[in-house]
Amino acid sequence: MLIRKKITVFILFCLFIGIRVYGVEDEGLLLKIGNPKLKNKTMTIFPGNIYSACTGEVISFSEMIAEMKTSRFVYVGETHNSLPIHEIQFKVIEALSDKGKLPCIGMEMFPINFQDVLNKWSLGILTREKFIREIKWYITWNFNFGYYEQIFNLAKKRKIPIYALNIPRSVIKNIRMKGWDSLSEEEQKLLPKPDLSNKEHRTLIRKIFETSDIPPQMKGRFLDMAFEGLYRAQSAWDEAMAFYVCKAYRLENKPVVVLGGSGHLLYNLGINRRVFEKNNLPFSTLICVPVSKEKKSVLVSRSLANFVWGIPEEERPAFPSVGLSLKIFKGLSNIVVSQNPMGGAAKNTSFLKGDVILSVDGKVFSDINELRTYLARFSWGESVRFRLLRNGEERELTLKF
Repeated sequence: MLIRKKITVFILFCLFIGIRVYGVEDEGLLLKIGNPKLKNKTMTIFPGNIYSACTGEVISFSEMIAEMKTSRFVYVGETHNSLPIHEIQFKVIEALSDKGKLPCIGMEMFPINFQDVLNKWSLGILTREKFIREIKWYITWNFNFGYYEQIFNLAKKRKIPIYALNIPRSVIKNIRMKGWDSLSEEEQKLLPKPDLSNKEHRTLIRKIFETSDIPPQMKGRFLDMAFEGLYRAQSAWDEAMAFYVCKAYRLENKPVVVLGGSGHLLYNLGINRRVFEKNNLPFSTLICVPVSKEKKSVLVSRSLANFVWGIPEEERPAFPSVGLSLKIFKGLSNIVVSQNPMGGAAKNTSFLKGDVILSVDGKVFSDINELRTYLARFSWGESVRFRLLRNGEERELTLKF
């Protein structure tokens, strides 16, 4: 049971954190896959520069936007907790929506059952606070809203439609654990059956999987089993998002800017490939590659994306992560810590699985989204006071970011 839990946690980490493109010269950035004309060629990325994969040369932002304007789909990959990358996404959307030629936005972050809430935001109906509450931001996504705020403000200001691209996590989980045939008829209607036959995409996901910090319990005979489940889930996720990208395009009849984890877009083998296979329409992909001060530059394959933007590697994310997994049990109004912390500010603290949260800074919470919204207000160096119930005894714990 312990091994299974560790495998599940790691796979969910890979899926929900988004696969980070680190600023190092590793094999993952130099795979000979993707565009046949470019996969054997490389280019050296320096921070602050944008590179065209077609030529391997530095281009200006305006030149990149001019090329993107010929595309019906523009994919901008992200590391979910990187503010500089979200600022780049904002600049791309802003530039593409100049002169009244508004695109629409497709976002990995939201399941399709929240589409009505996104519509209300774009129409200017909701305040920031009501939007976070109705979209259940810190349950649905749980990355600080501050990362995306300027993108949402631009969409509201210019009334740019935003489309949810995801499906319920329970469907992805079922595919990961049991395969497509385990889905009900209603679940199968949510997405086409994912194609698992693309060898280059499998190579990419396997390389990312094997070079990640795999728990020791997953090595050996568990490795292949874990990967097959992960690959089914990743493929289903890509297939679902490609399906809803195409739907957004049909409904709006205008270009779609897709914001999603870079792992869904690398080498044009993920969502982008699946959309192209469905409609054969032109697209562009932008991937940001962090470059560390020590390395100064990064060597990447020219098939990595249509455009590669070098950015300085951050010392730490703009917003601290709490790192607490939370749950509400039937019949109990208080929120409970559902597992021992494995990351964020709570890592290496004395929080334990089963701790009942009585109050935070003297405030009582019975809704996980409301509690996480409150905790998202705090910056590095600040702290919050938790009052907990553990084994029938009350205790206080200060969590410092």
